[in-house]
Amino acid sequence: MVTSNQLAPGMTISLNNKLYRVESSVKVTVPKGTPFIKTKLKELDGSEMIEKNFKLNQPLKDVSLVERRLEFLYPEGEGYLFLDVVILDQVLIPSHVVADKVNFLKEGVELKAFFYGDTIFSVELPQFLELMVAKTQSEEEGDGTKIAILETGAKIEVPPFIETGDIIKVDTKTDEYIQRV
Repeated sequence: MVTSNQLAPGMTISLNNKLYRVESSVKVTVPKGTPFIKTKLKELDGSEMIEKNFKLNQPLKDVSLVERRLEFLYPEGEGYLFLDVVILDQVLIPSHVVADKVNFLKEGVELKAFFYGDTIFSVELPQFLELMVAKTQSEEEGDGTKIAILETGAKIEVPPFIETGDIIKVDTKTDEYIQRV
């Protein structure tokens, strides 16, 4: 148990039998009224973001998620098959959990998966990946960039000197080109 005063970004709490990650937490004081804690919470089962206010020192149930390292193997039915690199178990992650991160998955990519019991709530790619450019489209007018389609199917903007077959470093958080490798 924690109190609302102890909430910090990155913590996971349980409210109404749902798990939420704290995105922000601010103490608000008002001239004529009781201070409170204003939070933004992201539901771990979906991508719903809610704002919730708590009384000062309100008890809350904090939850510890277990982090495991997984290596991507291949798509399987309605999900994606991974190998737990520590215990060598295969893990099937539903496609809604992987979501748009699938754009950067290729065989052998390791990521972090966050579990509560046997349920996987989220996955986190490495911030930077080196991927091959599978195809480039013609240069866009005026802005000096063109679209590259990567080996994983992701489309990103790249400088005009990037060609098919180049290996580039990509920021998976912002979907941006960093450099040619």
